[in-house]
Amino acid sequence: MFENLEQLIKTIRERKSLSPDKSYTNKLLNDKNLSVSKVKEEIGELIESVEKNSNKIHEAADVIYHLMVYLEANNIKIEDVMSELKKRQK
Repeated sequence: MFENLEQLIKTIRERKSLSPDKSYTNKLLNDKNLSVSKVKEEIGELIESVEKNSNKIHEAADVIYHLMVYLEANNIKIEDVMSELKKRQK
């Protein structure tokens, strides 16, 4: 199940080397303002979809994708985030 998330992270990292006009992910990685606005937009859409009980899975996937890109664009490794979460387990 989590192989998809690992593959997404790998793909995001690979897209760093592509041209922004060929890769939406690369465009997000190189335009931090766009990346921030997309994370905010997608979270808002997820909240709205939960409230309306409609399209929740699609919107949740959008949030995860845009959050992973935002983290990578800001040199926040998901591995470090996961380590922090592990430290918090009781």
